[in-house]
Amino acid sequence: MEHKFKEKNKSIWSMTTHLPPRDPLPGNLTVEAAVIGAGMAGILTAYLLQKQGVDVVVLEADQVASGQTKNTTAKITSQHGIIYHDLIKKLGKQKAAAYALANEAAVRAYGEIVAEEKIECDFERLPSYLYTTQPSMTAKLEQEAKAASALGIPAHFTQIHGLPFETVGAVCFEGQAQFHPLAFIKHLSQKVTVYEGTRVLKVKKHMIFTDRGTVNAGHVIFASHYPFLNLPGMFFARQHQDRSYVLCLDHPDKLDGMFYSVDKDGLSLRWIPGALLLGGSSHRTGKNTAGGEYQRLKKAAKQYYPDSRIIARWSAQDCMPHDDIPFIGRYSVFRPYWYVATGFKKWGMTSSMLSAMIIRDLICGLESPYAKLFCPQRFHIRASLPSLMADMGESVVSLTKGAFHLPLRAVDLKEGHGGIIRIGLKRYACYKDEKGILHKTSARCPHLGCELKWNPAERTWDCPCHGSRFDYDGNLIDNPAQKGNAF
Repeated sequence: MEHKFKEKNKSIWSMTTHLPPRDPLPGNLTVEAAVIGAGMAGILTAYLLQKQGVDVVVLEADQVASGQTKNTTAKITSQHGIIYHDLIKKLGKQKAAAYALANEAAVRAYGEIVAEEKIECDFERLPSYLYTTQPSMTAKLEQEAKAASALGIPAHFTQIHGLPFETVGAVCFEGQAQFHPLAFIKHLSQKVTVYEGTRVLKVKKHMIFTDRGTVNAGHVIFASHYPFLNLPGMFFARQHQDRSYVLCLDHPDKLDGMFYSVDKDGLSLRWIPGALLLGGSSHRTGKNTAGGEYQRLKKAAKQYYPDSRIIARWSAQDCMPHDDIPFIGRYSVFRPYWYVATGFKKWGMTSSMLSAMIIRDLICGLESPYAKLFCPQRFHIRASLPSLMADMGESVVSLTKGAFHLPLRAVDLKEGHGGIIRIGLKRYACYKDEKGILHKTSARCPHLGCELKWNPAERTWDCPCHGSRFDYDGNLIDNPAQKGNAF
């Protein structure tokens, strides 16, 4: 798919693919299974269930792929950073092997669906490289290559060429894949029943209450990126959210693989027909204060690709589980007919397919070799404890911020900036636009009450506790919050 581009502040996938609108829920309905969320995980789950003869519908508050799916870099890979050596150390070789083989199976499954459905989505099998520019990191990469290979992944340590900067070593994962995610989901979503513009308000046992009617479902699948029900499950206490940023450059020269850096502030690169995706600048949601994420990427683009122009930019949000393993399976022992898919880290495309496979097997009574490892009821204390303590500390700070942090005065807020301001006895999240108009919303996230932080890179209010995001007028952008923050 060769494209001509015009610069926009949205993903290249959204710029090059139009998904036709779908009708909202027409009224009350009874089905065998209902999926909440029409992103990649939700559509794949519905597709695989339907192939097993299950009567299934998908409920989407906005449009198909309107959440995180449209903002992915669309790498389908079992290469998930430096993880396999750590998994062996913390969980043992058997569980680490299950993780490796599960993700390899997900990569193969995409290829099988693309071939069976004859989907034109630029699907391509090619190697994925984990690289470094720092000599001090080569030993870790060699260690990671040995660990991945021992677990059954076709991986080896190597030297790479073809990037505009010097590297000193890499782990090559053979036979991985990349594609155009919206071209893929556009085709697949036509195979299942999707109701758009249908916001789920609450779920009680088998009954799903929406703003368009109710759905009575034997099985309920939460595929909404971040579970919006706090209880049962307690997923808000078991993961946080990170943000990362991408520039798309016009670039005709093809890369012979996908590239992901293990260095601090390193770059992620992959090629699409006619363009290059340059990513990085990851941080915990709500923790960026300088607004330099896009600037750092622009500086790298100018340095390494001076003849290319920026044609798009966007950001993504990822759920980061404490033990580095996604939560896929039954939502809670108290709701065995509820299922969840979350905690995909930065590998949402691979984990979406894996989620669909595991949930299909659980609902249809099929044997799943991977369900136990990804079971949401697990608790790997050794792997989880450091991240758990860090998240608890962040929550305490954010919840008590008002008692120890002096807010700005409205007159001190510069145009084009945001900050927490006291007006009278109350604290507000305020943004002063270029015309000097003050946009005021609550300083507290409606999810669990943490104080919001200004994101200058995107002019949004972000929650550092659980990752909810709002525009500067308080309108909801990202969950787990279920409502906006506007007055």
